[in-house]
Amino acid sequence: MRQSLVVGNWKMNGSLEANRSLIEGIKQNIVSVKNAEMAVCPPFIYLQQIKDLLDNTNISWGSQDVSQQDLGAFTGEISISMLVDFGCKYVIVGHSERRSIYGESDKLVAEKFAKVQSAGLIPILCVGELLEEREAGNTEAVVKRQLDAILNLQGVASLEKSVIAYEPVWAIGTGKTASPQQAQDVHAFIRKQIATLDSNIANKVQILYGGSVKGSNAKELFAMSDIDGGLIGGASLKADDFLAIGQAG
Repeated sequence: MRQSLVVGNWKMNGSLEANRSLIEGIKQNIVSVKNAEMAVCPPFIYLQQIKDLLDNTNISWGSQDVSQQDLGAFTGEISISMLVDFGCKYVIVGHSERRSIYGESDKLVAEKFAKVQSAGLIPILCVGELLEEREAGNTEAVVKRQLDAILNLQGVASLEKSVIAYEPVWAIGTGKTASPQQAQDVHAFIRKQIATLDSNIANKVQILYGGSVKGSNAKELFAMSDIDGGLIGGASLKADDFLAIGQAG
């Protein structure tokens, strides 16, 4: 039985005071979340604050990105050893905004995935299609290409210690959400692709849905057999909304 996982991706949001208020609100009512693991991924600059606020709780924290380089003259980048210093458990790699806005290739995402695992942290690999790719009937081809980049570099065994997040780009921050069946179809496709190489790993790997998940639709989404939780954007910035999604896990 796969445990549900609900991860808040704060993106470029937050302040010292807002973060404190949000985390305290989550901590006050985290007992209402019975079955899901909860985690948050703040901007890099707030990792120390979040670590301090979440130490000795059952809420995990992670990073929104990482460099594929170990150290050196890479201005503005953050290395995996730095994230280890801050006690991160998870690292998001290949988020659609990194791919589409900053031009990250499948190869680069795979290198970041490998770097995260080399340090013993858990990568959250994001895959998903653009609206035009879905409308052209290319959803499965796009997702397979993104997944194959990992499999070709790291092998299927690497997925046993990873999380996959399916995020249809057309449903991120738009208010649009894939229907539960649309999301389930792609999650099932991902699991089937992995199963062709290792059915045991396919059954174990957590596959999250990301795309305008809210407290009002989380229960129906998470009821799908291959959806194991969510990668949450805007709704993770409000304690009550984030907890409501966790309660649906």
